[in-house]
Amino acid sequence: AERVQVTREIDGGLETLSLPLPAVITTDLRLNEPRYATLPNIMKAKKKPLDTVQPIDLGVDVAPRLTTLKVVEPAARGAGIKVADVAQLIDKLKNEAKVI
Repeated sequence: AERVQVTREIDGGLETLSLPLPAVITTDLRLNEPRYATLPNIMKAKKKPLDTVQPIDLGVDVAPRLTTLKVVEPAARGAGIKVADVAQLIDKLKNEAKVI
């Protein structure tokens, strides 16, 4: 199958989408009910052997593929000012900041 069908919840109900693969699909927190381990099962799990597998044994290359070029701190913000009323705010936005 080269496509996957997913149904998502929207304001008006449910929407079904068809996506080409590969695709990234996320799920809702309410998808499944959690299962809680009982004390006897916890004790059984403690006695089971734990197999340790190295990534190289599975043919997986875990070498980093990303290189950090640089890290820069954001520019410092200037101090803000208080205005007395809306008219003064509009005036400062028009004449000083020139955003309106």
